[in-house]
Amino acid sequence: MRKRPGIGAIHKQRVEQERFRGKATELQDNVFEQMTNQMEKFRTNLETFASKHRNEIKKNPAFRKQFQEMCSSIGVDPLASSKGFWSELLGVGDFYYEIAVQVIEVCMATSQRNGGLITLGELRHKLIKARGKAQHHQNISNDDIIRAIKKLKVLGSGFSIISLKDTQDSSDVLIRSIPGELNADHTEVLIIAEAQAFTSIETMKCKLKWDDVRCQQIINELIRDGVAWVDEQSTAKTYWFPSFFKPLINEG
Repeated sequence: MRKRPGIGAIHKQRVEQERFRGKATELQDNVFEQMTNQMEKFRTNLETFASKHRNEIKKNPAFRKQFQEMCSSIGVDPLASSKGFWSELLGVGDFYYEIAVQVIEVCMATSQRNGGLITLGELRHKLIKARGKAQHHQNISNDDIIRAIKKLKVLGSGFSIISLKDTQDSSDVLIRSIPGELNADHTEVLIIAEAQAFTSIETMKCKLKWDDVRCQQIINELIRDGVAWVDEQSTAKTYWFPSFFKPLINEG
């Protein structure tokens, strides 16, 4: 018969467990303190870097993007508020909020034509034109516009970014500026129409392998929302997407 441990042995075992547990907590606290100190040091170095390269961050879109990525790596968001250290040092908070307001203005001005769906390329072209020479010293990139649009999420579901393809081409990125979501079927039709700015029921049936009912239902929904226009004068009825119409002037 196996002998059970005595009270003294059980007590000794509990003391050992408490000691190990206390040591583990102490080590954990030390590691946390070291990491906190390292992060604070990194944050201080980042502020020094930002002060040194302030003008380049404000004027160079590529450099600005790299700076944003550096900030994100340690959980710093210079765009979180238009007030405070980062805004006073760089003006980036005000810069992006300004772009966001201009994005709203452009989207509202073009919504009757495109149903609230505009390519990133056209949006950037119109923003640059709207900002004029007075603000040309702060050139804006596609990345700047996307960051500004993401800040508009506080307004609800009115603004969203839709990528038609896995590329960096601004013509393959759409900005949705009216409430509601495009489902997968809507996006599939947009992908087909993007190259020529139009499509047809026959093309949809051929490329998507859908039946007539499904094709017509999706097209009707896009027409209802103002995203597509129907052309009944062509030999075969076609559906045009004004959001894919090319600007008269190339992007600057």
